[in-house]
Amino acid sequence: RPFHVEPTNIVSVNDDMQRVTDEASAMNKRIHYYSRLTSPSDRALIAPDHVLPAPDEIYVYSPLGTAFKVDSCTDGYGKNSSIVTIFMIWNTMMGTSILSIPWGIKQAGFTSGIILILLMGILTLYCCYRVVKSRKMIPLIDTSNWEFPDVCKYYFGSFGQWSSLLFSMVSLVGAMVVYWVLMSNFLFNTGKFIYNFVHDINVTDIVPGTNGSNKVICPSASGHPPQNRSVMFSSGNDTGFELFEEWWNKSKTVPFYLIAVLLPLLNLKSPSFFAKFNVLGTVSVVYLVFLVTIKAAHLGIHLEYHWFTENDFFVPEFRILFPQLTGVLTLAFFIHNCVITLLQNNRNQENNVRDLSIAYFLVGLTYLYVGVIIFASFPSPPLSKECIEQNFLDNFPSDDIMSFVARIFLLFQMMTVYPLLGYLARVQLLRQFFGNAYPSVFHVLVLNVAIVGAGVAMARFYPNIGGIIRYSGATCGLAFVFVYPSLIYVISQHRAGQLTWPALIIHIFIILLGLANLIAQFLL
Repeated sequence: RPFHVEPTNIVSVNDDMQRVTDEASAMNKRIHYYSRLTSPSDRALIAPDHVLPAPDEIYVYSPLGTAFKVDSCTDGYGKNSSIVTIFMIWNTMMGTSILSIPWGIKQAGFTSGIILILLMGILTLYCCYRVVKSRKMIPLIDTSNWEFPDVCKYYFGSFGQWSSLLFSMVSLVGAMVVYWVLMSNFLFNTGKFIYNFVHDINVTDIVPGTNGSNKVICPSASGHPPQNRSVMFSSGNDTGFELFEEWWNKSKTVPFYLIAVLLPLLNLKSPSFFAKFNVLGTVSVVYLVFLVTIKAAHLGIHLEYHWFTENDFFVPEFRILFPQLTGVLTLAFFIHNCVITLLQNNRNQENNVRDLSIAYFLVGLTYLYVGVIIFASFPSPPLSKECIEQNFLDNFPSDDIMSFVARIFLLFQMMTVYPLLGYLARVQLLRQFFGNAYPSVFHVLVLNVAIVGAGVAMARFYPNIGGIIRYSGATCGLAFVFVYPSLIYVISQHRAGQLTWPALIIHIFIILLGLANLIAQFLL
């Protein structure tokens, strides 16, 4: 941490000649003293913050002997305001899970669904708070550049390092599989809409649904996900339409078409170009909220309260399937593996906890709004609440204009985010094994083919995003949300001699909740 050069000139950005103060010179001697107490590789005796100068005394050095004074220099932190930090966290956390929240509420029951969203939001926020504080509980080591996996390695050794890598890969690959299933869905419905519009074809899906301009359908009424079951009502080329239906199939053909576009993008050395499209995530979520509001205004509210019994149109307020919602919510509120990075760019570090809490509140509010409005406005009767799909956009026909626009937004957004997720998976895995994020074209290609193959297989044989989200969410959440933050806190408090029985019991209970959440996903 050098900040003083003598007897050279100190040059500001305006080329004004300056000299260092006597206080800065004295501090420089202290730092030299600290540096001689141990070897340069040992960071235990790195100069502590209290001997460093104020920000206006810190300089950036040139090998030529001049030093440039940096105005408003901070200790490695970024310049984002609190409002920017809050919406960065909101935008990062809001993902594909929002499409499954109405289905999760249906599985849990309306009342218990609302309660679970609130409770899971509070619980995951607390665990995220523990992640943020985990670095500062490590004494005598500079952890300013550490991520949460580094903290896990410090406390649990190689097991913590490799297990955090495993669970991080589960979250990344799980997200990429969900993306592939959804992209196949959106591409199929978009292509179907465009084909019918260009050829002036009026089709109707062979599924139950409401009548009128705001049609809502029940694709799962036959007991399995719909494919291409539709009937053409206009006179035209029947053979051409049947050929299109054969080659444009949601699960048999469209998932394979995506390979031609996305596999080459995954093999790029740097996907930084796609990072410029992150704003599409915000636009997509805002549009979904707008779509939900408009649909609810036209459909009205359809609610009846049956606390423990169900009838043909409504589900009970409390259902034994509620862990399916908790699995989805674990991933919906999951940001624990990157929250340290996001908050490190906050200009006012003392506001980190407040900004994180506000971001969680906004995310929970968004999930509640979308989930409650879709569930409440779903037209029952004539349709049953059981018809709410794992992707609620599937409850709107492919010729619905607003849903078509939403699918276009989401399709393009996911096609730009998918290479970024693949890049993160590649960096974490290949750098761990080979010390290089791009060891060779062959290594990268094998990894990407495996990831793409998993996505295609799921889109072909198990296109249930709710199931994929809850399994991957409960798995990676067990480590990053429930177990590691709680264990690290207990261990650090025990080492400091400050661990109390209430704190121990509470954090053991959190770990047991995470374990029960994972087990329940495979039992229901």
